[in-house]
Amino acid sequence: MQRESRVYVAGHRGLAGSAIARALSSRGYERLIFRTRAELDLTDRAAVREFFGREKPQHVFLAAARAGGILANKSYPAEFIYQNLAIQTNVIDEARRSGVVRLLFLGASCIYPRDCPQPMRESHLLTGPLEFTNHPYAIAKIAGVEMCWSYNRQYGTRYLVAVPNNLYGPGDNYDLESGHVLAALIRRFHEAKASGAKSVALWGSGNPRREMLHSDDMAEACVTLMELPDERFDRLVAHEPPQPPLVNIGRGEDCTIRELAERVRDVVGFRGDIEWDASKPDGAPQKLLDASRMRALGWSPRTTLDAGLRAAYRDFLSRFGSAS
Repeated sequence: MQRESRVYVAGHRGLAGSAIARALSSRGYERLIFRTRAELDLTDRAAVREFFGREKPQHVFLAAARAGGILANKSYPAEFIYQNLAIQTNVIDEARRSGVVRLLFLGASCIYPRDCPQPMRESHLLTGPLEFTNHPYAIAKIAGVEMCWSYNRQYGTRYLVAVPNNLYGPGDNYDLESGHVLAALIRRFHEAKASGAKSVALWGSGNPRREMLHSDDMAEACVTLMELPDERFDRLVAHEPPQPPLVNIGRGEDCTIRELAERVRDVVGFRGDIEWDASKPDGAPQKLLDASRMRALGWSPRTTLDAGLRAAYRDFLSRFGSAS
């Protein structure tokens, strides 16, 4: 991928896609291709085919997805599996038909088994049952991994899957129903502080452990992968079994949800108590990624969790603070 390449970022307004777009712009890429959801419905096969035929991108970052936390997965399982399968199928296949040189598909850590050995390695894919609370999303993402791998083997394409852990950062979704854990915590504690509440009720026991990754660190890793020389990139693509074309992206550190909530509470400045509702699901007990393959390429995360939390709260206040 060169500075003069035509690069399409699918999902450029989302948390992951917007970070990738910023990383590309900061590195001097000027021929970036974006489409909003209103301009291009990625679940519409005909529209996607017409777009690829007209724009002819050389490289694709597939960051578009229907995503959310436990509540969203529980409430909209049909949308989660249908929309993600449709988006992936259309973009990956039309990329192949139009001759895209490289494609990077964003996976998710939920593709690994619920009781996976920790830290989770790329080779752990499909070695055990998934966490049930996000079955539809995880299965769709696994299908995307297999589609990239299958196309590489049959058509000689060069499609790679990056697997980041729990993302947060500028442009996050702070909706309490569809947002991920950290963004939802920020909003809950902010609203509790604004209303003078004495406590905040949170789902689960607080005991599961999660690894949080800032979206800008994820984006730097993704662009680094796509800029690799052909020989190094092709080794990662892994056309033949047993190694799927996966690269984990993580910080290598995790904490309990309870610890994360307490740190968010401190950043927001809420002085009340936290009440845990253990009748609600916890999700997987731990999701820590082994990112040694990514680190071997010279990448390492720059954003500490404390600095990232402060920046995330500033982002929330800049967008929603006045409405509280």
